Amino acid sequence: MGALTDLAGGFATALTPTNLMFALLGVLLGTAIGVLPGIGPAMTVALLLPLTRSLDVTSAIIMFAGIYYGGMYGGSTTSILLNTPGESASVVTAIEGNKMARAGRAAQALATAAIGSFVAGTIATLLLALVAPTVADLAVEVSPADTFAIMVLAFIAVTSVLGSSRVRGLAALGLGLTIGLIGIDRTSGQQRLTFGIPQLADGIDVIVVAVGLFAVGEALWTAAHLRRRPIDVIPVGNPRMSGEDWRRSWKPWLRGTAIGFPFGAVPAGGAEIPTFLSYVTEKRLSKKPEEFGKGAIEGVAGPEATNNASAAGGLVPLLTLGIPTTATAAVMLYAIQSYGIEPGPRLFETEPELVWGLIASLFIGNTALLLLNLPLAPLWARLLRIPRSYLYAGILFFASLGAYAANASSFDLILLLVIGALGFTMRRYGLPLLPAIIGVILGPYAEEELRQALQISNGQLDGLVTPMSTIVYVIVALVLLWPLVRLALPRKAAVPVLAEAVHEIEEAHHHTGLTTAVSVERHVGDHVGDPAGRKPDSGEPSGP
Repeated sequence: MGALTDLAGGFATALTPTNLMFALLGVLLGTAIGVLPGIGPAMTVALLLPLTRSLDVTSAIIMFAGIYYGGMYGGSTTSILLNTPGESASVVTAIEGNKMARAGRAAQALATAAIGSFVAGTIATLLLALVAPTVADLAVEVSPADTFAIMVLAFIAVTSVLGSSRVRGLAALGLGLTIGLIGIDRTSGQQRLTFGIPQLADGIDVIVVAVGLFAVGEALWTAAHLRRRPIDVIPVGNPRMSGEDWRRSWKPWLRGTAIGFPFGAVPAGGAEIPTFLSYVTEKRLSKKPEEFGKGAIEGVAGPEATNNASAAGGLVPLLTLGIPTTATAAVMLYAIQSYGIEPGPRLFETEPELVWGLIASLFIGNTALLLLNLPLAPLWARLLRIPRSYLYAGILFFASLGAYAANASSFDLILLLVIGALGFTMRRYGLPLLPAIIGVILGPYAEEELRQALQISNGQLDGLVTPMSTIVYVIVALVLLWPLVRLALPRKAAVPVLAEAVHEIEEAHHHTGLTTAVSVERHVGDHVGDPAGRKPDSGEPSGP
């Protein structure tokens, strides 16, 4: 009851005219940006960070959360109409959604995606309101050694489940941690990795890193693969679902919520793996499994619900532990920190207006997104016709403006170009962006927690070993050693559901051009990774 009372107070904050306006602006921007291939919500939040420094922190975070949810909604539109996800969590939606669109059922596919996202997002946000305070109360007892162990788990798990290989994920994490080390060491006062350049003494602003990796890197990648032939967008009719469509969709919506929220709430979660699992689950339980691969509506309803439930679940570790599980959440973490607020166990006590206003705004945003997406689906489809040359020229302009505005330093523009070139190179060689940006943001805090733990134990390494951290380190070891264990086990004994998920995606690859879960980063141009192989404007639906 205490959580519901606090949530009622959050609605009082979120429904003020100013915050309501920013919530609606966020969902509108997020949907429009999510529709455009390769421009994810993480890039949008990064570009807007410098422009929102003058806003009240609650209004700014409410708007960013609207962009977060809106991007999830918008990503399904390109998946269905172009067979090219706007962000990585919509990869699975393209398998059946594009088949439905090509069969003349684009409107129904978009409708089940929008309604499923609304149902899952609403239920998951309610779970967030009920679960997050309890997690925060438990997290207050966590020691620096435990916090460091949890951060290590987040680093390892994120690099293990994203990207085309673990090696690439670890390489991206290493790059992020290295960038995070640049500047003056807080403890010793010594300069690290500055190479005698005075401007690097204060480190590299996270805004410059985020905008460079996401926006400039994406713009350079698109320019390198630009094709001038217009994209062939499948027409969108009136998004209405028949009675049979409703009967076949409501159970996948609920099952998708049950699968997505726990995965998002784990400090190493994300939406990619649960959406694959949802797809396999729906095929197993479907009364018409023969339709899968040909345009089964369950294959759209389940993964889209999973996607949005995972997005709400991802706010649990962000708000209670200060650990992001997606690139957008990582940029939101920095946005909160830039106001002098540190997300963590005590955030619910120190900033209740911010936290509960944010959670309440998610209910408002979900409702607004449903009202926007159903009637405006044809309008969103027209955004796909914007020439990429104009679109990315504008992105580069705002990226440069935002990077300069962060510190009013022309040196930051040079850093922006260098980091943009790094982002381009990471896309070229298959390195995911999420581990890098999380390494930049969380690396210094992981180092601080490590030093505090060692100071408490007078420098003894056994100070890092507590009952909780031991459990976490065992999980880390299992994550690292699982590929070897899986090779040693009989083929059928090794995680049958995940194995079947990969098998199903491989089968779909022969029909739709989609790739397997482990190689999805070679084709998805968004905030998680954008390696070689994608041709953003080729005009051919060759898959994400």
